[in-house]
Amino acid sequence: MQRLRGSIYLDDGAITRSDLTPDGRHVMPHDTGSWHLLTIDSTGSVVGCQRYLEYPEGSTFDDLRLRHSALALSAQWGTALRGAVEKELATASRLGFSYCEIGGWAMAPKVRCTGECLRSVLATYAWSRLIGGAMGISTATERNGSASILQRLGGRSLEWRGSRIPPYFDPRYGCQMEMLRFDSRFPNPRYEEAIQELLNALAEVPVICGDEVAHQVMPSEFRHRAEPMPARLALATAV
Repeated sequence: MQRLRGSIYLDDGAITRSDLTPDGRHVMPHDTGSWHLLTIDSTGSVVGCQRYLEYPEGSTFDDLRLRHSALALSAQWGTALRGAVEKELATASRLGFSYCEIGGWAMAPKVRCTGECLRSVLATYAWSRLIGGAMGISTATERNGSASILQRLGGRSLEWRGSRIPPYFDPRYGCQMEMLRFDSRFPNPRYEEAIQELLNALAEVPVICGDEVAHQVMPSEFRHRAEPMPARLALATAV
């Protein structure tokens, strides 16, 4: 997964070769401890990935990765971002939902502009529902249309006191970015049926752990069988 992400980000110009390990992996600080939704082709190769970092109840803005973002450090918009996110955290807590940061989205060229890209995002909604509901945020790049894709599927711009928090330039990745809010209750209604199908499909996915003695107890919803899917999904977590 880290090699796939590294090669795609390098080709896109989002990182330089110095950001990779000698064997070509792109290692992010919170890869360990995050869930990773993987798309696996018929040869067993990882062709898509997305990171899902879930925070414990009681977490604050200062616990989140996004506190280090260029937008959070902005004199003009930093305070508004903090206020908007703290409001989201309070809502998630009131609903009994998890709060998460979603990122690390990368798809191999051969599956771009296919249904696999769509499924990889919609599977995030399905997974969030299986764990009892979630709200969260994604730092989406405008490069390759990632931000617009996420908005079409249900991502929404953050707002604070009636004003939309705008896209911003991130010097680390050299492109325009946007903070998009996520709520497992409110995807684009057009994709509700597909999300339910993916929710069923997640009953059969393998869970890969970094420690061979570790295991994850799945919710009861994982027990029923699902229809076969075009490409396999897997959930991975490093512990």
